[in-house]
Amino acid sequence: MNNDYREVIEDTEDDKATTADAESASAVKDADLNDIPENTEAITDNVAYEMDSDEDESSDDADAPEKGEDGEVIPGEDDSDDYERLCNICRRPESKCGPIIQMPGGINICSECMQKTMDSLQNADIPGFDMSRMPFNIKMVDLSQLGPMGMEIPERQRVKKKKSKKEAPKFSMKDVPAPHKIKAMLDEYVVGQEKAKKTISVAVYNHYKRIASDNSDGVEIEKSNMLLIGPTGSGKTYLVKTLARLLNVPLAIADATSLTEAGYIGDDIESVLSKLLAAAGNDVEKAERGIVFIDEIDKIAKKKNSNNRDVSGESVQQELLKMLEGSVMEVPVGSGSKNAMVPMTTIDTRNILFICGGAFPDLEDIIKERLTEKSTIGFQADLKDRFDKEENLISRVQMEDLRRFGMIPEFLGRLPIVVTLEALTKEFLVRILQEPKNAILKQYEKLLAMDEVQLSFDPGALEVIAEQAMARKTGARALRAILEEYMLDIMYEIPKDPNIGKVTITRDYLEHHGGPKIELRTQMIV
Repeated sequence: MNNDYREVIEDTEDDKATTADAESASAVKDADLNDIPENTEAITDNVAYEMDSDEDESSDDADAPEKGEDGEVIPGEDDSDDYERLCNICRRPESKCGPIIQMPGGINICSECMQKTMDSLQNADIPGFDMSRMPFNIKMVDLSQLGPMGMEIPERQRVKKKKSKKEAPKFSMKDVPAPHKIKAMLDEYVVGQEKAKKTISVAVYNHYKRIASDNSDGVEIEKSNMLLIGPTGSGKTYLVKTLARLLNVPLAIADATSLTEAGYIGDDIESVLSKLLAAAGNDVEKAERGIVFIDEIDKIAKKKNSNNRDVSGESVQQELLKMLEGSVMEVPVGSGSKNAMVPMTTIDTRNILFICGGAFPDLEDIIKERLTEKSTIGFQADLKDRFDKEENLISRVQMEDLRRFGMIPEFLGRLPIVVTLEALTKEFLVRILQEPKNAILKQYEKLLAMDEVQLSFDPGALEVIAEQAMARKTGARALRAILEEYMLDIMYEIPKDPNIGKVTITRDYLEHHGGPKIELRTQMIV
């Protein structure tokens, strides 16, 4: 009798425990995640979740990240990581999605994705799976053993944290040299193009004065974007590369031929800023003071006599308008295209200097038509061949000529400074071979010096190289190609004989009438 009574009591206690667990699980199901009080901990065997209330600002929030006036998260002293945390699901940085929940195993989830995940599990129709019947202390999987599960954020897609307004260093004009100093530095690397170097030096100096200026008086300096026009090989890209290296600012070089209108196969306009952000080490503040060079800009001119949609011509010019003038744009980090798995950040282009360059073939013919359209009959008529022999006809270009070439007026209006580069003459090419700091001849001399061999060129040999470069009509780019052809046998044969001490390249060798002049080490000593 006593045994039966004891069994009845145990069954009753088990029923009460089961009822209590069911009521607790039902209460958890019906409760909203936002109603969970501060510092409530759901402790499982291996996982602990902490949710802080935004309404209660008590002393328990002393460890919460400090925010600036604009709501930006200010990194603390103990935070050694300079990069923002990204949500492994939506790939948004912490400055965009708010505080991120750090899970075991290196998984970061924002509160919005966490809420969506819980809602999906609750509403999922999984056979045998019912969250309402699960007790709160259910034994869960050890997430620390799983790791990020293939959701790791690549280093190239991590964005550096933005500093607060108080901590951010203010841009000073002491970091930018004066125009005459900029030109003097360019003279060490670029031969000729005096007007272009002078114009670029002043434009860059005024641009950075604009960044450092105070607009409290109501006077705002407008941007001074530039358009470089010159024949191929005249030094457009080399000028910009040298300028960025001297100023120690991030530089992005993009090719306009790959840009297309949004929604079509090709690179989006934002890919230009993605390259700048990568050049700045994913530092947005540094990228917003950089330089963007868009090469081959003449390739996006309006197509003539085309009935199809011009997705890589006029449409690209229209897409570039807002970026050139200055706007806040969403830019993919570490990728040239937007997709769900690429983090996004915002870049303000107001203080970015844009330089566009292009060869603009056949532009000289348009200039000739404009210069000779006044009259073709009578004593004051302009001859059609009057400007055929003018070497630097491109310097007479006007906005009207560029519009007739195919550039829309809105695009040209955002490039107020037009710089023309001269075509390289024979004398210029000879100077380019030997005068710059990193001249091509100096590079070959250094290569042979590593084999303890001196290299020299006769003046006649330099003239032959310049003449052949002029015939190829590719500017200074032809110089290295020509030297590679002639130096191949020399670079191959010299290491064979350790007695060779000096090699002189002569005109006869380049004209295939003889060989180079070789001196042995014993002859040099004598």
